[in-house]
Amino acid sequence: MVAFVSAGPDDGIPLIAHHGTPGAGITYQPFVDAAAERGLRYVAYSRPGYAGSPRAEGRTVAECAPDVAGILDQLGAERCYTYGWSGGGPHALACAALLGDRVSAAAAIAGVAPWDADGLDWRAGMGAENVAEFAAMEAGPDALRAFLEQARAGLGDLTGEQVATALGDLIGEADRRVLSGEFAEHLAELIRGGVAAGTDGWFDDDLAFREPWGFDLGKIAVPVTIWQGDEDRMVPPAHGRWLAERIPGAKAELRPGQGHLSIAVDCFGEILDDLLAG
Repeated sequence: MVAFVSAGPDDGIPLIAHHGTPGAGITYQPFVDAAAERGLRYVAYSRPGYAGSPRAEGRTVAECAPDVAGILDQLGAERCYTYGWSGGGPHALACAALLGDRVSAAAAIAGVAPWDADGLDWRAGMGAENVAEFAAMEAGPDALRAFLEQARAGLGDLTGEQVATALGDLIGEADRRVLSGEFAEHLAELIRGGVAAGTDGWFDDDLAFREPWGFDLGKIAVPVTIWQGDEDRMVPPAHGRWLAERIPGAKAELRPGQGHLSIAVDCFGEILDDLLAG
């Protein structure tokens, strides 16, 4: 069973949050408060290999769906709303595709498209660190593991004041604007939590993104909204456009002037209202 935490009204409909890569199931109080104001119970879980969740070597993106179903069963909940941010985006879409009417609506926030996405230059527009990471992935598992271990060495004691520098070429001005105070501390905590137990979760996420995800985007039948900023250097806006064009009935919220991080910080209330509108 994966590790998870929840906060907010005990009788609230769960809002399942899928963290980025690397990351962990950690709550952020402003998000918890925004969810609670709308009667939602915020639930953050750690994918296998991260922060207390046992590793599932060779997992696919689709395999998050039974994990989320198990969380709902533990909470005694029949239905949920769900969102995924960055590397969590594909996992939110997996739940939308595979959990049927247990998912009322889903949002992918700055989430990647499939590796083999037809007509998409997958790495175009990404910052240098992501280009290097995915080049290591293509070089093989040993090269990827070595890259991630080297990257992890500088992240284990990351502070909020250091996080903008640590992200380097992956962020632009829109994201630097929001990387201060409570949010910067939260992001540093997420990253520290994601690498505290090693690089297994990160490694398995990267491999899962490259392999077939295990579900058909074209068969998603629940309401989905794709949120994407045009200044995103981690997951360039072409990914969001590609997803929105291929998920039946999906809404596209392609926001000018927003980056990978800022779109969630600035738009979280809108994202929740859109989920509830279905």
